[in-house]
Amino acid sequence: MSGGGAQDPPAPHRTAPHPSPPPAPVPRAPAPAAPLSTLALAVRLRLLGVRPGARLLVHASLGGTGLRAERLLAALTGVLGPRGTLVVPAFTASNSRTSSAHLARIEGLGEPAVRAFRDRMPAFDPAGTPSEGMGVFAEAVRTAPGAVRSAHPQTSFAALGRDAERLSAGHRLSCHLGEESPLGMLCWEGGQVLMINVGFSVCTAFHLAEYRIPKPLLRMYECVVKVNHPGRRQGEEWTAYEDVALDDSDFAEIGRAFPPSRVKKGQLGGGTAMLFGVPDAVDHAVTWMTENRR
Repeated sequence: MSGGGAQDPPAPHRTAPHPSPPPAPVPRAPAPAAPLSTLALAVRLRLLGVRPGARLLVHASLGGTGLRAERLLAALTGVLGPRGTLVVPAFTASNSRTSSAHLARIEGLGEPAVRAFRDRMPAFDPAGTPSEGMGVFAEAVRTAPGAVRSAHPQTSFAALGRDAERLSAGHRLSCHLGEESPLGMLCWEGGQVLMINVGFSVCTAFHLAEYRIPKPLLRMYECVVKVNHPGRRQGEEWTAYEDVALDDSDFAEIGRAFPPSRVKKGQLGGGTAMLFGVPDAVDHAVTWMTENRR
């Protein structure tokens, strides 16, 4: 009970301050995929459908996948076993007067400088010339002990395994990716394609279809090759030949039309993987090109 004196005036009403919103979280970059062991890779390859004794053409871009070329090579050769054969493209596109790779190298040079540059270009050497733009896995296969490489100066293949010598032999100069190439042999013998972290735009198997469509377009090619004239020292010279005009500009579209039932898909590390038969891919591309290319 209060005393009998005057009461204090009521305190003025104060509005409680609004709390400050918490700072927005800073987005974090996704953690890189952890490297898979050779055994884990082998298990995933088997689950995808890679089988012992297969002849397997591999396209791989390992950046960002967490996959290491040496482990992938060990896993693949382990799954394929002693009866299997591993094949990769080992192309050298700049050995040409007309390829985009060569034209980029001579861009801005005057005619005398271009002539001098071409005079200095080394001839293709299957044993030592690195592949260009094929990725670290293709180079790991090319440089592996026991690897064999076909002799084409622009579109060679490297192979490891039981049929490496046979698949690499007889790669005719005027047949980049046709019947008389390792790709042609892989198709006739029921080989498969494994694509790791790449799309159909780089599917080499589609090029074989360009040789099988009615009346394929032809063009001239030039490259530096080694020559060995009787009674003279070995040297280097430019040679010209005619072959099918290769065009991969519609390969992504051809791939989108490839029946999903023909493709097995999975995950390898941080990248996607696709497995399919070379004959299925070539037959599909022949039909598509015949109907759509003009």
